[in-house]
Amino acid sequence: MSPASCPDCAVPSARPLRVLAVDDEMPVLEEIVYLLGADPRVGVAEGAQDSTEALRLLHRAADEDRPVDAVFLDIKMPGLNGMELARVLTRFASPPGLVFVTADEQSAVEAFELKALDYVLKPIRPQRLAEAVHRVAHKVIASSVHVPAQQAVEPPAVTPDDVIPVELGGVTRFLRLADVRYAEAQGDYARLHTANGSYLVRTPLTGLEERWREAGFVRIHRSHLIALAYVEELRLDGGQLSVKIGGAMLTVSRRHTPQLRDLLVKRARPNMVRAGK
Repeated sequence: MSPASCPDCAVPSARPLRVLAVDDEMPVLEEIVYLLGADPRVGVAEGAQDSTEALRLLHRAADEDRPVDAVFLDIKMPGLNGMELARVLTRFASPPGLVFVTADEQSAVEAFELKALDYVLKPIRPQRLAEAVHRVAHKVIASSVHVPAQQAVEPPAVTPDDVIPVELGGVTRFLRLADVRYAEAQGDYARLHTANGSYLVRTPLTGLEERWREAGFVRIHRSHLIALAYVEELRLDGGQLSVKIGGAMLTVSRRHTPQLRDLLVKRARPNMVRAGK
């Protein structure tokens, strides 16, 4: 896809784009990845054959601090289909742009309700795909222009409605952050504990601590990160402080005790004021 055959390719992006194509048909996926990679505005083009693999790549890119700018996805795929995956992506704290590349002519309205940047019908025409890249590039440029530099380098705000993809027995499930009671360090992984069980994610506890601080999580020990909203009681035994969450008693290290006490007092103060009225 040369600039001569693609006039819009002359429009620069704020930086080389990182894009991901998702299609369960390997020949089609290879074609899309090839065309995207040949576009001079694209720096990295990757491919995934299903939604589970796509989510792995998206989170890996985020952990590398090189997030994916746009996902070019098919709709009819086994397991989690493209429209369902798109809904998950819109719940991300910093969602990638969505471009549907599909033979399904009936879902365009639903796609644009999800704020899709473009809807490309198969069979794929290189010029048409280039137009979709053009829309992605302009979105990235607009974001870099309108967001102050100081804000641009700050991590995106995390909310309780954010979703976390986890795998259990080869099946991908999606947890709401609000359902996580506490996280436990397990080497380079973290185990998330909820009312319905525990799930392993490939993220160290330190990374979760930084990412979830604004959502009400606090480190109480080198092994545990807790959601303040789920603290049921505090216990002091022989000078050692512990917290009870969902029936589990978790030790609070002496280094983290002052911070935990201050945060719990701040959370309780509004309730105390209301109770006194």
